[in-house]
Amino acid sequence: MSELLQLFKKTRSQSTALCEPLEIEDYIPQPVDFASPPKWHLSHSTWFFEEMILKTFVPNYKVFNPHFGFLFNSYYQTLGDRAIRTERGTITRPTVAEVVDYRKYVDQHIENLLLNNDDPELRELIILGINHEQQHQELLITDLKHTFSYNPIHPVYKEGFNLTSQQNEENDWLKVEEGIYEIGYDGEEFHFDNEKGQHKVFLHAFEIAKGLVTNREYIEFMEAGGYENFKVWLDEGWTWVTENQVKSPLYWKKIEDKWFSYTLEGLKPIEPNDQLTHISFYEAQAFATWKGLRLPTEFEWEAACDQFKWGNRWEWTYSAYLPYPQFKIAEGAVGEYNGKFMISQMVLRGASTATAKGHERKTYRNFFQPKHRWQVTGIRLAK
Repeated sequence: MSELLQLFKKTRSQSTALCEPLEIEDYIPQPVDFASPPKWHLSHSTWFFEEMILKTFVPNYKVFNPHFGFLFNSYYQTLGDRAIRTERGTITRPTVAEVVDYRKYVDQHIENLLLNNDDPELRELIILGINHEQQHQELLITDLKHTFSYNPIHPVYKEGFNLTSQQNEENDWLKVEEGIYEIGYDGEEFHFDNEKGQHKVFLHAFEIAKGLVTNREYIEFMEAGGYENFKVWLDEGWTWVTENQVKSPLYWKKIEDKWFSYTLEGLKPIEPNDQLTHISFYEAQAFATWKGLRLPTEFEWEAACDQFKWGNRWEWTYSAYLPYPQFKIAEGAVGEYNGKFMISQMVLRGASTATAKGHERKTYRNFFQPKHRWQVTGIRLAK
């Protein structure tokens, strides 16, 4: 268990390190329902270890605080009532100091458990908890960026910390032959249940871009009236654009006829050659249609991804988030992790600059509603 213990400690310390640049006031605000405060992420990832592991594997375990199960459960119906998601930013107590003590308390119990128990089920749950926390590390930083973006003085999270300044290394097209391809995870390492069930998929011949769409290309779409041209938008996307008066990617501002973007280094001029980011599926689809091209399916992406560079952006695909053949929802609370969200979501593939190192896999199936764009999302085109 020593290797697993080290991975556990490393993961927990990475969450703490993400919060080092924060002031105490940064831990609490929640301006929108889909983005949670840093204090909640720190608490919820800790609650996961306490609820899913310590209560089961430690005899007579005493919870740190009996209120925390209600406050920091996210969506696990199996585990009882929970605080309303939209009101997480109103939870000023417990204090940040108490949350830090909570993390130390749970960490110590997990470390003691790993030193004295080699149960395979325990190992599986610890690894799940580590991957769960890595997901929340990404959400913590992207949620924080969204909260900071509401501040008119454009606060700096950390100098030199920029999620959006990456550029393409290649820009040509990759040809992929017609054929039958194996899709899904088939191995012994960790993977989520929505990846398993490797199966065969027939793909017609297609081409996929080796590089991602850049800011320059997207500005051309904007200047050509892309946001005013209903013909390139799906009906639902056009409704989203018109109702929300969307005119540009998230965080973009035009100042004296020049585009800027809010980054975690503050407000910065748009670099035309940087890879585009913070766009919704609706925008990705509209841009692809305007170009006379399309988005790849998740199966095309997986079949081709060994032949191009990926990992800077979560890449929208034209695939609905649906179960693979033979997918089964696990028993108990763990079964609520992925399966119940298989409706009204689109699949994104790859990883992003906000993704924890080692958390990425080519079979990884991220998923969000098509309207969301606060994650580090981008566009890879296909034809």
